[in-house]
Amino acid sequence: MFLFIWLFKVPIPLYDGKTVDTLEGADPSSLANKVAKVAGSVNPGDSAVPASLGLAAGPTVLETVKEFAKENGSSNVEKQEQSGLSDMLKGQLQQLINSHPVMLFMKGSPDEPRCGFSRKVVDILKKENVKFGSFDILLDIEVRDGLKKYSNWPTFPQLYCKGELLGGCDIVITMHESGELKEVFRDHGIQLVESENAKVTDAGSGKGGITESTGLSTTLSSRLESLVNSSPVVLFMKGKPNEPKCGFSHKVVEILRQEKVDFEFFDILSDEEVRQGLKVYSNWSSYPQLYIKGELIGGSDIVLEMQKSGELRKVLAEKGIVQKETIEDRLKKLISSSPVMLFMKGAPDAPRCGFSSKVVNALRQEGVSFGSFDILTDEEVRQGLKVFSNWPTFPQLYYKDELIGGCDIVLELKKNGELKSALTE
Repeated sequence: MFLFIWLFKVPIPLYDGKTVDTLEGADPSSLANKVAKVAGSVNPGDSAVPASLGLAAGPTVLETVKEFAKENGSSNVEKQEQSGLSDMLKGQLQQLINSHPVMLFMKGSPDEPRCGFSRKVVDILKKENVKFGSFDILLDIEVRDGLKKYSNWPTFPQLYCKGELLGGCDIVITMHESGELKEVFRDHGIQLVESENAKVTDAGSGKGGITESTGLSTTLSSRLESLVNSSPVVLFMKGKPNEPKCGFSHKVVEILRQEKVDFEFFDILSDEEVRQGLKVYSNWSSYPQLYIKGELIGGSDIVLEMQKSGELRKVLAEKGIVQKETIEDRLKKLISSSPVMLFMKGAPDAPRCGFSSKVVNALRQEGVSFGSFDILTDEEVRQGLKVFSNWPTFPQLYYKDELIGGCDIVLELKKNGELKSALTE
């Protein structure tokens, strides 16, 4: 018997050359049940496994796969699952995972989370009134990298319940909002504790319009929430993007520009109320602070680390933040829009300078087809192309993305009988 698992279409095992069952899509819970049915561990009439366990994907399905491997005398799955980990590290990781019934591997500590996703999971666990242990993966690179392989889960935070991986931030949020997280804790015998966190009262119901959880006025809380959500990407910084007033703010601005992300900013030096209030609102004591779709990502160190690992680009993509087109991107696209491309003043049938007219005539006399762009219609392209090509005048002729030259060079090539061959190689 063989088992094949693909992301979008899953043939559930081939037995004697026949496909027993198939699953399309990426529903881990359904996958776990279909695999389990073939294994004989779930009867056709039995109810499905909890979706919360299916959401974890890795543990549920892998355990079933391991059973298949064991029954067929193979341990390849298990070997591949934790390849490259020493027995000592595996033991250490398992010990950490089992150190608390509910265990969170996060960036920072519950009182001082160092990324927005870790902070969100901490907040959810507090709302669920669950006592949990935590481990700051920023303090131990061996644990950090090892746990990614051990759990087959590439990002943090990672939440475990009774030794089983539930998932990361998005999964925990989904389970919390659907009520499944509470069910999982109950099914696993996780005892609830009385909440030590004050609840947020409805707007205006606290004394003097003060929210009991933060001590901020409801007016200020509302304003901060509006600012945080004023754009898909918002940076609270010292100064302005073109005139940052601190090196950390400057660094985050540079990172966002490198990632080609459009963002709004707020200069916290211009408003002391916002400056002090946001520290309380976000539970983050320093600046800059970067928010994506209303969620705190973190400060300079976190943003830099996420960029280096590629996690920032992944988060932006998951949140639907598309890269903006830079002038360089646009120029490259224009230049490559035709094998022979002429940037000129006016149009081929109505040139607006003698040099452009001469190049058009030369190309037509040689029978060369070409595309064109009127640089008089777009000042950004006109000025940008001078820098991009390091050529200060127009027209400019390109062949297969390479600059041939201006009017004088084109006429010289034609005179020498080399123009057509230069544009058809």
